[in-house]
Amino acid sequence: MSTAEGDKIPIKNTNINESPGVSLSSRQKMLVGSVLDLFEGHPSLSHLSLWSKTASFEDPITAAKGYDAFAAQWYGLAALFHPIKIQSHSVVSAGNPVEVKLKNEYTLKGVGMSQTIDSVVRIHVGPDDRIEKVEDRWNDKLPEGAVAEAFRKLNAKTVPMFVKVPKTEEEDAKMMRDRGD
Repeated sequence: MSTAEGDKIPIKNTNINESPGVSLSSRQKMLVGSVLDLFEGHPSLSHLSLWSKTASFEDPITAAKGYDAFAAQWYGLAALFHPIKIQSHSVVSAGNPVEVKLKNEYTLKGVGMSQTIDSVVRIHVGPDDRIEKVEDRWNDKLPEGAVAEAFRKLNAKTVPMFVKVPKTEEEDAKMMRDRGD
């Protein structure tokens, strides 16, 4: 990934909090900032360009593998919740994966009900310097067992049927304007 590529991505979360003893490279800061933007409900095609097309996103309710599945999760988050506010974040490991402690408040659109979730977010980076996996571990856990896994896979398959992911920069810009980004 070139510096020029990173310069084109409109990352909002540029002030990355590093725990004592943790020092991120500029590339890692860009990737962490872009993932924090996604967790705040600011998806864009340029943010997703930092991901491998075969990457995955996992949290307690989904196990999305491949671009269509993970992109729909991020655009779906923005469609369901507003505002989404990062209460705090701190990078606790600069390895691979980069680990971020995240406290996020999600407010359900139209209802106004809010929920705060404490997570450990693990950002795995591939040899091509693109994100290959993000794990959102609520209370540092992912569910185990056949039933939980089946539900998570079902979610990953059905969300893309209902969530619009833009195909062009023009569609993306319109969606961002409509969201107030």
